[in-house]
Amino acid sequence: MALEWVVLGYAAAAEAIMVLLLTIPGLDALRKGLISVTRNLLKPFLSVVPFCLFLLMDIYWKYETRPSCESPESCTPTDHLRHQKSIMKSQRNALLIAAALFFYWLLYSVTHLLVRLEHLNQRVERLKNQD
Repeated sequence: MALEWVVLGYAAAAEAIMVLLLTIPGLDALRKGLISVTRNLLKPFLSVVPFCLFLLMDIYWKYETRPSCESPESCTPTDHLRHQKSIMKSQRNALLIAAALFFYWLLYSVTHLLVRLEHLNQRVERLKNQD
């Protein structure tokens, strides 16, 4: 199961880097190329959404099937420690899922706004050329 979390972490990092590159000021010369690359990568990155849902269901399943300690005598301190570590990993993984989904949404929104801005700038230039 660790490989899925590594893949999701890399996808979230790639999305964050692309958002950063698109929004950083001073890269106007590269912006047009970055926009086209990002637009081409949005559809493959959409696979992050069902992947995150699958991993979220995995977290839920692990939560539902965890061993329960009804009385203090039924679980050893090692079992309690293992359970606490499992809870911490699940919380970390849930944060990773939320970050991946948030960065995908942010990347989509920023790319859409930059494409609209580019089209509006082209329309302004055409109107200036007509006058």
